[in-house]
Amino acid sequence: MKIFLALWYAMKALARLAMIGMAMAVLGSGSAHAATDSTAGKVQVEVVGKGRPLLMIPGLNSSAEVWRETCLALKDVQCHLVQLPGFAGALAADPRPVEFLPAMRGQLLAYLHDQHLGPVVVVGHSLGGLLGLQMAQAEPKAVSALVVVDALPFLPAARDPKATADSVRPVADQLRKGMLAADAAQWQAQLKAGLPGMTRDTQRQAELGRWGEDSDRQTTADAMHAVMTTDLRDSIASITAPTLVLGSWAGYQPMGGTEDGTRAVFQAQYAKLQGVQIAMSAQGFHFLMWDDPRWLQEQVQAFLDRHH
Repeated sequence: MKIFLALWYAMKALARLAMIGMAMAVLGSGSAHAATDSTAGKVQVEVVGKGRPLLMIPGLNSSAEVWRETCLALKDVQCHLVQLPGFAGALAADPRPVEFLPAMRGQLLAYLHDQHLGPVVVVGHSLGGLLGLQMAQAEPKAVSALVVVDALPFLPAARDPKATADSVRPVADQLRKGMLAADAAQWQAQLKAGLPGMTRDTQRQAELGRWGEDSDRQTTADAMHAVMTTDLRDSIASITAPTLVLGSWAGYQPMGGTEDGTRAVFQAQYAKLQGVQIAMSAQGFHFLMWDDPRWLQEQVQAFLDRHH
């Protein structure tokens, strides 16, 4: 747990992207859900509206609900709201997939094929943004445009630009071990400490807490390990889809963080993605769709209008 806490606070001090912070923020005592029906381990999708198809992917331990307000605010779109298995009450696979991110990427691409939806705009938050980047690399013809909300191609490099997947792996292994070993009281303490850094809205903080308690801890631990050991900084050079990256930095102002400093982290990590557009919110914490909704909606709508 000490390694987990040290790494989390180091990340929090340097990058508001903190998917690692998301883990602390939304991890409750979540017991493993048994695979008891046909939905276990499978991506679930709700279709909302009519128009241009958008595949909207939430982040770690999040519900598909995180994207509903954004969806309803956009013009002439058909939103495919994704619920990843194991998060926010959705049943986890049993056994869990050996590689979480490739498994989810494969399911999402299969959904697009099954529904004859290509190409689509993929909108992803946090871990969902990482999945969007991987989808655009794996099948360029399936993704017409990409919106990444508060996610980095390689999170550990926000703290140490020289970090590699191999150098981080021992820490990631310890992090996963600590997450699985923690008792309910330890998780509840971290839940209380981490929630305020995720969103300004206290009601939303409570909602995140509930989602975390309903999430499968093994799935969350595996997902976090995958995030920490997946480095896309070089491979994103192959992405051809127009890409908009929306980041946050407001949570770092009390600690001396600046917009320029946070933007520099984003620019360094996305340097090899040709034509990427990066915009920073001055108001929102990690959940930008809640903390700075009008700004995010305007950014996404303008991006969609530019890239038909």
